[in-house]
Amino acid sequence: MQRVGTGPDGLIEGFRSGAAWFDLSTNAVDVVRSLHATFAEKGVDFLDAPVSGGPKGANSGRLAIWVGGERATYDACKPVLDLLGDQVRYLGPSGSASVAKLVHNCANYGIQMVLAEAFTLGVKAGVDPAALFGAIRQGSLGRQRAVDRMADQFLPHEFDNPAFALELAHKDVSLAATLGRENNLPMRFANMTLAEMTEALNKGWGKRDSRAAMLVQEERAGLDIRVPREVLQDILRNEPL
Repeated sequence: MQRVGTGPDGLIEGFRSGAAWFDLSTNAVDVVRSLHATFAEKGVDFLDAPVSGGPKGANSGRLAIWVGGERATYDACKPVLDLLGDQVRYLGPSGSASVAKLVHNCANYGIQMVLAEAFTLGVKAGVDPAALFGAIRQGSLGRQRAVDRMADQFLPHEFDNPAFALELAHKDVSLAATLGRENNLPMRFANMTLAEMTEALNKGWGKRDSRAAMLVQEERAGLDIRVPREVLQDILRNEPL
């Protein structure tokens, strides 16, 4: 991102004073704040505006867009952002949105690891995976819909058409763990999640869906958990929360 913005023939050379750059990618907080300061010297507003929602959200217009930077610039450009997503929110000064995105993704991928560990325990203890899935999703955790996402890739074992690649998820959790160190905050589970993802990367799974990292725990358990997609769809359709 720094090369794109300020490297040779970078974007900064083409911007005029008074312009604004909304960066929709996920980056380290110190990077976006550095770019914000550099572009400000040129009279250009740099705003971090990471998105959440994946390809499905992008195709349907159901994206969350979080913005950090000058409030006046955000207010002026919000109608454009509203064309891209249905949940556009200003969070504060430069870097605020990037912090929020790293927190969101760290929690998201951490939950995936917890689900993998707990689910393999249930199957290892003898419960049918489809029955276990149906039971968990009707509890308090399942009513939050986090469990439903296990039916996307993990349970049917479909990782090769990624909604979000493992290598990108690994990058986001790594950034979150770094942010914790920078703030002298222990991030034990984030680092544990990062270690799991690193192990999955070392297996050559970087281009697969991020949930491929959940297979690491499955392999440790000596299991091959697969539920046919039609069974999962039947559960989702006919067992209301």
